[in-house]
Amino acid sequence: GHPLTCVPAHSGVFQEMMKYECHFINGTDRVRFVARAIYNREQQLHFDSDVREYVGDNPLGEKVARDWNSDLEMLEHARTQVDKCRYNYKLSTPFLVNSRVEPPAQPQLCSVMDFYPKEVQVRWFQDGKEVPEHVVATDVIPNGDWTYQLLVMLEIRPRHGVTYTCQVKRVSLEQPLS
Repeated sequence: GHPLTCVPAHSGVFQEMMKYECHFINGTDRVRFVARAIYNREQQLHFDSDVREYVGDNPLGEKVARDWNSDLEMLEHARTQVDKCRYNYKLSTPFLVNSRVEPPAQPQLCSVMDFYPKEVQVRWFQDGKEVPEHVVATDVIPNGDWTYQLLVMLEIRPRHGVTYTCQVKRVSLEQPLS
């Protein structure tokens, strides 16, 4: 016998996608539903609940939009999707809208630039009290002109009403610089 061979009818990959969006303004006071028909990364047509019918975005999409708009059952189904958006909003509100996640820590940066000689001491304070932990620093970096620079970061989540201070101590300063 002959070995079985499979030859694809078409070469290449084709992608057809429907994308559904619910847009909310001030909770569910104003809700807009948008459906997008996309073929090979090109939007062919879309439905917008504000327009209340399908609109073609290219010649093929215009033909399909005319066909879908003439199907009253399909058109009515699309028009009612805005109600589904409202329903899903109420369902997900406790988990998504009312959920609060703390933002990631954003480092506070202290840049000590163009100093000489190389010796320098940098400390971070929170409301006047030294914070030795969560401090990350670069090595003292030469600028190439006999001066140096140093970056010292405090990797801590800033809190409202709390003051963070970077203090620089050097032999050339009469008192520390904050």
